[in-house]
Amino acid sequence: MNIIPYKDTYDPTLLQPVPREPHRRELGIGGSLPFTGVDIWTAYELSWLDPSGRPRVAMATFVVDARSPYLIESKSFKLYLNSFNQTELASPESFRQRLLADIGNACGMPVDVEIKLHGEFDDERIEELDGELIDGIDVEVRDYLPNPALLRTGRSEADETLVSNLLKTNCPLTGQPDWASIQVRYRGPRIDRAGLLRYFVSFRQHGGFHEQCVEHIFMDILGRCGPERLSVYARYTRRGGLDINPFRTNGGEKPPQNVRTARQ
Repeated sequence: MNIIPYKDTYDPTLLQPVPREPHRRELGIGGSLPFTGVDIWTAYELSWLDPSGRPRVAMATFVVDARSPYLIESKSFKLYLNSFNQTELASPESFRQRLLADIGNACGMPVDVEIKLHGEFDDERIEELDGELIDGIDVEVRDYLPNPALLRTGRSEADETLVSNLLKTNCPLTGQPDWASIQVRYRGPRIDRAGLLRYFVSFRQHGGFHEQCVEHIFMDILGRCGPERLSVYARYTRRGGLDINPFRTNGGEKPPQNVRTARQ
């Protein structure tokens, strides 16, 4: 059996930035972004050594602005965080400052980092995304690659929030499945729910980073349905002790609180 070596002493070079611009160019996004937003990461497997050599454990939330020129490849993020396992740090705050510097440097823009120690674990909540669940709609599905033509609108107007737990995309590097719940909040021409559900399912064999997939969905809905206000938020299930939750909006909404769903 081949054993993959993991570094357990601090190594910031493990972080692998991925430029956002090439994929955005494919989506027709130019220099001025048609949205604001953040990528909210949750790390559930953090550990380091205190000055006495005693292990400490924690969870952390990382908030990366969508305007940053780079996203971080998730496996490299996991390897980087694991590199602290046998690293001695003076305090949780010194750990946080190290994370702020390294991740901000990799993303090309300052990030926010919050560390939760064991005394705060009881504060963690599990909630489902608010909105009307559309997964019970009886539809026939034949498209498993993104098909924006499935998106349609009616003549009436709507101001509503729709949710699905059926989003699945694939890691573009490993082909592993990435599972997510997705929330679309909009105001404008009423979106046909059956078509929207088929559209979500059409990502089932698509390869893309989480952040790219959410921007893909945002741009397709914006272009095909023409809402005056639109927000798209996905909660991806964790892999390697990390979950990634991209949020994009053109309505000036504040980023959502990092409250995980039951599947996370």
